[in-house]
Amino acid sequence: MNPRLNRLFAEDGRCFDVAVDHGLFGEASFLTGIEDMERAVSTLVEARPDAIQLSPGQARLLQRRRGPKPALVLRTDVANVYGREGIGREYLFSELIENAVETALALDAACVVVNVLLLPAQPELHHACIRNVSALRAACDPVGMPLMVEPLAMRPGESGYGVDGDADTIVTLVRQAVELGADVIKADPTDDLYEYSRVLQAAGDVPVLVRGGGRAPDEEILRRTELVIRLGAAGIVYGRNVIQHEHPAAMTHALMAVVHDGVSAAEALATLDG
Repeated sequence: MNPRLNRLFAEDGRCFDVAVDHGLFGEASFLTGIEDMERAVSTLVEARPDAIQLSPGQARLLQRRRGPKPALVLRTDVANVYGREGIGREYLFSELIENAVETALALDAACVVVNVLLLPAQPELHHACIRNVSALRAACDPVGMPLMVEPLAMRPGESGYGVDGDADTIVTLVRQAVELGADVIKADPTDDLYEYSRVLQAAGDVPVLVRGGGRAPDEEILRRTELVIRLGAAGIVYGRNVIQHEHPAAMTHALMAVVHDGVSAAEALATLDG
C-alpha cells in the first residue's frame, strides 16, 4: 500500500476520518460546532480518530501540533451546492484550489480529497468535477499522493440539495470514480443499507469510506456504522454527526470502537448514555 495510505488506515485496514472542512463551502449552517476551529481540532486530536479532514487554510491547526496525531486529509475543491436557494447559488460551481498537490505535500497530508457531484440538470457541474479529478490524478501520481474521490449524487431537498440514496445512481457514480483512478472512495450510504454491498462490489479493491451526511440520532448513526462495516466498508467519514454532537470526543470514541473493535451499536450507544 502507498506509504501515505499506511498513515490513513490503521493496522486492521480501517479508517475513521472526521470531516471538519465544512466552513470551506460558504454555508452558514455548516459552521455549527466549529465556530472555534482551534478548539474543535484540539478536541478531536485528543479523541484520536485515524484522520481529520481539513481545508488548506485550517490544516495548520492540526499540523503545527507536536507528537502523535491523526493523519491529515486535505480538501482540495470548493463547491456551492449546499444551503438555501438563491443565496449565491444562481450559478453552481466546483473549483480546485491552486497547486492542490503541492499544498498537500507542504502540509504533510496523507491524502487529498475531491468531489464528483451529480445533480439533476447540471451537466456542466459534473463535467467540471471530472476535470478536477483528472487534474488531481495527474498531479498526484509523480509524488505518490493518494487521491480520495467523493462521488455525491444529490437531489433537490427542503434546503438546497440533499443526498440521493438511490443504489443504482450511487453504484454507477462510485464505479466512475474508480475508473478515474481513485485510491480511496468516500460514498454516501444507500437508502436501503443492505444494498451497500453493491457499492462495495463496484469499488472492487478500492477501499470505501461511508459518508455521514447530515445530523442524525446517535442510535441511527451507530447502527448504520455497524452494518456498513459488517458489509465490508473500510471505514467512515463523519463530520456533523461528530462536530455538532454535544460530546464530540465521546462520539468519536464510540465510533472508533464500532469501526475498529467490533463493538456493537448498542454497546457503543451505552457508553454515550453513560
